[in-house]
Amino acid sequence: MTDAKTTIDEFLAVLPDGMGALNEKLGIELVEISPERVVATMPVEGNTQPFRLLHGGASVALAETLGSIGSGLHAGQFGKVSVGVDINATHHRSATSGVVTGTATAIHLGRTSAAYDIVITDERGKRVCTSRITCALVDPR
Repeated sequence: MTDAKTTIDEFLAVLPDGMGALNEKLGIELVEISPERVVATMPVEGNTQPFRLLHGGASVALAETLGSIGSGLHAGQFGKVSVGVDINATHHRSATSGVVTGTATAIHLGRTSAAYDIVITDERGKRVCTSRITCALVDPR
């Protein structure tokens, strides 16, 4: 059995550009990955808007990353790839420092689509953002 870190390292090793430039700029770090659940952290510092609050776009980028990873892992079982078709977000409270944690939980894992609820919380466990993403599972080009 492999530990979670090895699994994440193995996952990143097969991607053509690791976590990708945007995720690296945002400081997103994976904690747990599976088709059913993906968890990652992101620092608030460096991801703020002019009023020093966590930028809503950074929260959405974190949410999309988590849902895309989960749906990509799920799609691989069928020889398919995952592409995002819809994402939404509700911002509940601001975060001004520390680290936020995003947890994506599968709500539908089908043969042609996958959907996830993503909850982003601050270091106190308070909900900062709720997002939902739907991805289509398509044949690779």
